[in-house]
Amino acid sequence: MRESLPLSTTIEVRDRCLCLYLQRAARAVGRHFDEALRPLGLTNGQYSLLMSLNRPEPPRVAEVAQVLAMDRTTLTASIKPLERRGLMASFQDDKDRRIRRLKLTDDGLDLLERAVPVWRDTHDRLDTVVGTDIDRLRQNLLALTFALPDPDEDLSDPAP
Repeated sequence: MRESLPLSTTIEVRDRCLCLYLQRAARAVGRHFDEALRPLGLTNGQYSLLMSLNRPEPPRVAEVAQVLAMDRTTLTASIKPLERRGLMASFQDDKDRRIRRLKLTDDGLDLLERAVPVWRDTHDRLDTVVGTDIDRLRQNLLALTFALPDPDEDLSDPAP
């Protein structure tokens, strides 16, 4: 151990690092939902992705990426196995061929209908762990998610 990096620094990071706390919680909650959704052949990420497509009009890839706070490359990689399973489809926008849109298939909708009760039961159990502060936690996480600058956006180019 170096004198310039004492054990007290390790303890400070362990006790203070919001990133560490969020990652640990996200992994634990993710594993919990993964296990609950496993009988349906879904992970929690796939469930969230499919649910984000449950809209009256097929969303653009960019819109889904924003909702899920994912970069487009990661989202594209996540889409492929769901397309191969026939749960969703991607297609070019009729008016602007540069834009890709995503939509659920009937099989995807059927699977989501079966998954929602599993998600609700799992979520109800987790809500009791957090207790009465669950709404505050959601608000704080949402604020944190969208308050930080997106590293994929060019900050030098102001939005139109």
